[in-house]
Amino acid sequence: MLIQPIDYFLLVWFVLAGASTLYVAIDQYRNNPEPVVMKWGFILVTLYTGPLGLLLYVLADKEPHPGTHEEFIKPLSKQGIGSTIHCVAGDATRIIAAAVITAVLGLPMWVDLIVEYLAGFAVGLFVFQALFMKSMMGGSYLDNVRRSFVPEFISMNFMMAAMAPTMTLLMMGRDMRAMDPTQLLFWGVMSLGIIAGYILAYPSNVWMVARSLKHGLMTERKPGTKFAAEAPKSGTNKPADPHAGHDMASMKSSNDAGSKPAGAHDMKAMAGRKMAKTQKLAGPTATGDAAGHAGPMKTDATKPQIVALGMVSVVALAAGMIAPANFVNMRLSSRDVGDSIMPPGMIMDRTTPADAMRDMAAANPNDVRASYGLNVRGDRPLAFRLENGVKVFDLTPSVIRWTILPGVTVDGYGYNGQIPGPRIRIHEGDRVRIDVHNRLPEITTIHWHGLILPNQMDGPAYVTQAPIQPGGSYSYAFTAVQHGTYFYHPHAKPDRTQALGLYGALIIDPADPTIEVRADHEYVVQLQEWLLREGLTFPSMPMEGGFPNYFTINGKAYPATETIAMKVGETLKVRFIGTNNGGVHPMHIHG
Repeated sequence: MLIQPIDYFLLVWFVLAGASTLYVAIDQYRNNPEPVVMKWGFILVTLYTGPLGLLLYVLADKEPHPGTHEEFIKPLSKQGIGSTIHCVAGDATRIIAAAVITAVLGLPMWVDLIVEYLAGFAVGLFVFQALFMKSMMGGSYLDNVRRSFVPEFISMNFMMAAMAPTMTLLMMGRDMRAMDPTQLLFWGVMSLGIIAGYILAYPSNVWMVARSLKHGLMTERKPGTKFAAEAPKSGTNKPADPHAGHDMASMKSSNDAGSKPAGAHDMKAMAGRKMAKTQKLAGPTATGDAAGHAGPMKTDATKPQIVALGMVSVVALAAGMIAPANFVNMRLSSRDVGDSIMPPGMIMDRTTPADAMRDMAAANPNDVRASYGLNVRGDRPLAFRLENGVKVFDLTPSVIRWTILPGVTVDGYGYNGQIPGPRIRIHEGDRVRIDVHNRLPEITTIHWHGLILPNQMDGPAYVTQAPIQPGGSYSYAFTAVQHGTYFYHPHAKPDRTQALGLYGALIIDPADPTIEVRADHEYVVQLQEWLLREGLTFPSMPMEGGFPNYFTINGKAYPATETIAMKVGETLKVRFIGTNNGGVHPMHIHG
């Protein structure tokens, strides 16, 4: 899970988010005279946005001294914060849940965005807005759904207009772990998306609060609680601010002692004057009822203003939902791409298929099973055992950390813990069996390059055999009818897996030793290109973003390569095998 520097940052970030959320939760219930729904609004937003949510709480909502909450939350800027918090808490909760569910189900990104929008809007409207407005203003649930529809629609549109491109472009960028709910990066992207959504939704919420389309922050001092005892004394408040916050107790019952809104007149007197001087809480004007509820809010916003704002929100939403489709393939899902990390510079667009992404993805450091130092060499002879006259070899591909230079390691795929894989040496006419045990995180096969053998032993996945699944095994059995220098490598995802180290020499000595070219020394040369960037190993390819930055001979880069020691007059046989993926490397023995 902790692969990139961003992972460590996110780990610290979420620790801070947890601590911030704990503080806000405790302080809200112990020290802040606020309705329960707003308490939970700040708690949830702090959970999603970490220290930024904590900052909003202490700057806009946390009562600085007992009995001062009403006065503290009066400014319209703070009322706008409260309104946006209320919107984001409900919408983001369901958006996150929808994102997790769609990822688990393997739904494509374009479906994910639609589901997130519908889910966020539904929860925000039917739960956070309608239920709370019913408890505050009275009336039927359906009436409050109807009253809340337009403000919630506008808020949700602006919020999703920022969240959609933020999440899509980051989730489907280079690091596809951002699409996986089990990864820290997923939650980091969700957090950043919520922050972006909050920022874009805030201006419209300020306007709607000012125009009495939405409520802002409120004070609730229930009789018998310490908050009621701390209420400001009657007549001590300053004149009403046009954007001051509601006092919930006074809105619900004009008879509750010490529960008047900051700067408001006595509710009975206000009722006697037909609410002529009722203040606005972040805009809302109440028209009380016999049950003691504040009554429905009255807005001074004109229909053209509301329609214009709604149209702008729809355009913003459409742009935010559609624009990412110009840059990324929104038909892909988290199941399609897995936890792939793309190499820097790789060009990806709206047509890039998932298979191409997986082929170019870095080897996952978390899959490394063993590490080997500079002194460990590849191409070591592979021992065999005889079973009824058959030479039996074992090959086990796995993910290893391989040292190519002092202080330089690659995360590669190696046969039997080495790169190149062990050298298999047999004689013409030998009957052989190679048992392959797949310890890779992906499918594999083995192709015996250049050999004439039974079709089912040739190795192309889905052509002559089913691929060997992770944890599976397969046996290749044939009789060597040729002699010469060959090599073995996969024919399941061959470009990717060979570029990561799956290759090895196969030498077949002639049945007639007299035709063998004699030499005092024999040396096998196997080339490879490596792409090591940002601490990750990517399969090197002759394409944009895939060009190598390290070259190895038999698994080591100069000056860690082997030295051929000879004496004057001795002969050298070089078996040259082009196991590299992309470049052309003419070789010359100097002298």
